[in-house]
Amino acid sequence: MTVGMDPTSGEQLRTRVSSALRWSFFNSVFMRMGQLLLSIFLARLIAPEQFGVYAAALVVINIILSISELGVSVSLVQHTGDISEMGPTVTTLSWASGAMLGAVCFFGAPYFADALGAPEATGVIQLMSVAVVVAGAAAVPGAILQRNFRQDHKMVADVLSFLVSLVVAVVLALADFGPWALAWSRVAANVTAALVMVLFTKERFRPGFNAQQARRVLAFGLPLAGSSLLIFVVLNVDYIVVGHVLGPVALGYYLIAFNLSSWPVSAFSTTIRSVSLAAFSHLREDAEEFRRSFGHALASLMALTIPACVLLAALAVPLLRFVYGPRWLPSATPLAILSILGALRVALELAYDYLAASGRTRPILWIHLLWLAGLIPALAIGATIDGLAGVAWGHVLVVCLLVTPAYLFALRRIGVTARGIFKPLLRPVIGGLVMGGVIVVVERLVASDFLVLLTGGVASLTAYTLIVYPMRKQLILRRPQFS
Repeated sequence: MTVGMDPTSGEQLRTRVSSALRWSFFNSVFMRMGQLLLSIFLARLIAPEQFGVYAAALVVINIILSISELGVSVSLVQHTGDISEMGPTVTTLSWASGAMLGAVCFFGAPYFADALGAPEATGVIQLMSVAVVVAGAAAVPGAILQRNFRQDHKMVADVLSFLVSLVVAVVLALADFGPWALAWSRVAANVTAALVMVLFTKERFRPGFNAQQARRVLAFGLPLAGSSLLIFVVLNVDYIVVGHVLGPVALGYYLIAFNLSSWPVSAFSTTIRSVSLAAFSHLREDAEEFRRSFGHALASLMALTIPACVLLAALAVPLLRFVYGPRWLPSATPLAILSILGALRVALELAYDYLAASGRTRPILWIHLLWLAGLIPALAIGATIDGLAGVAWGHVLVVCLLVTPAYLFALRRIGVTARGIFKPLLRPVIGGLVMGGVIVVVERLVASDFLVLLTGGVASLTAYTLIVYPMRKQLILRRPQFS
């Protein structure tokens, strides 16, 4: 059986990408809202210290899941030709790595739990190690769904897994299972999603092994697995620095600020990344079209991201005071600064997928090593000099001064020029600056937090829309333009 990507014209590709994006967007919204409501409900049933035990276990599991199948399944998404030859080898590597890392997680649980200062999390980690094994087994079906732009099937898997986890978590929490309720719900969700993805996948491979194929996919996947691990560390090392230098109270404020600033990443970047790697890979055979596709995709994505980040930054004080209460106002300054980081992260994640689609995974690994090397001292210095604001500025400065130039250099080497990147961003950036100015004026004229949020949001978005409207045909969610 020959298993390759369906031949698609430019118009067919745009149609498939558009459909996939819509499904991915609906899926993202549903999952974010569902998880938020579930967390609020469970917080009323499970004591904070029990949440802490689960959180310690979750850190361990997430670290291992970031490399659970060594990145090899991405090679199926990136490859544009027949995958029947490489499929069995990728399946073997995914299953084997998932089983091996699951065993590491299970037998290393006592040591991991002690290192995190939560020895009572040992059993929870061992239970959740099942999720690592399942992730390795489900990697290939998930990659094939992504490769074929079947985000509708992925949404079915996610929704069903969420509903199963909801029932398990609530029933066990009511039965006073504490952190075990959350652990069992996580395992149940992973197993459900894996089964649904397998049922939806027509291309199924039995384990097999080809040494030449193994070397090729490992050369491609291992740098991505290393990068995924580094990304996890990059996005969590700040919690360690804040807790160690500034204490637990400051960590609570910072957690609120960082989670809020990450909403644009969750809403837009997650949606686009569900199709971007496969879409870029489709265009790789046409060098000129592939080169131009990044600038167009970035402009489309940032046209949606910039206004969301500006609203979070400019309305940080009234938002926190109105929604969370006055006691959370210390989160306002880091939230405003971290909103800049949120916008930059969206752009960099798209660049990550573009480099991966081009087959250049090693530069991604080196960039993230550079990111981590610069971030740790920047966060420590920032925390010492200016508290939470210093930590937030440390994040932004490292991304601006180190990471972004490194990505620009890597992109330049495959033909993407700085002019091709920044020229399409001109209108969204100008629109974002105008939004900020409008909100400043509204805050001077209106006293009520609710009215500031309502009036400032509507007025600034109206101004932004007027500025960005001429580039409406480039918006991915309206009409995908990867060429």
